[in-house]
Amino acid sequence: MNDIGIDFELKQPEHAPLLIVISGPSGIGKDTVVLGMKKRDLPFHFVITATNRQPRENEVPGKDYFFYSEETFEKMIADGEFLEYAWVYSNYKGVPKSQVKKALDSGKDVVMRLDVQGAQTVHNLCPDAILIFLTAKSKAEWIQRLRDRRSETDEELGVRIKTAKEEYETLDIFDYIVANEADKLDETLDVIESIIEAEHHRVNPRRVQFE
Repeated sequence: MNDIGIDFELKQPEHAPLLIVISGPSGIGKDTVVLGMKKRDLPFHFVITATNRQPRENEVPGKDYFFYSEETFEKMIADGEFLEYAWVYSNYKGVPKSQVKKALDSGKDVVMRLDVQGAQTVHNLCPDAILIFLTAKSKAEWIQRLRDRRSETDEELGVRIKTAKEEYETLDIFDYIVANEADKLDETLDVIESIIEAEHHRVNPRRVQFE
């Protein structure tokens, strides 16, 4: 009875590890979103970005960022130790390649928080990476977030606004756009979790590969 007419195997969802990029313009809340994901104790590996800038108040080396001297960072670039790196707002930022490969090899989904320039680089290296672009409810809300940080001069703020305009022109490389509205972090996190869950149920799973 159990074998009547059944001469095929039922296909089940595969758990191919995903490479997930959380990106968007400066001040859109990328760090807040990733921190919120961490607080939910999700079974992901959260990549720690390296930079040569000085730590900001309350930033913990080895937890928020790896802080290197410019000389050390440039040696790591020469040795090919970064999956992606860029010179952004007068500082280097990069993702250590070994950290990502080790996590993927263990079967874990990997979450990276990158600026748009970094997301473009990862997209070129790993077309199967999932790119999520965070946006705000309005331009006014986003600019107010930048002002509230009190970490930029008016001139620097102008540069970031100009850069954001250019970044929005790259949306075609992204897979998803998610509104990260003020005081609605849980809604943002719910949407991102749903995206990741859906990706794990694709008939043809994404398979991340890079050298």
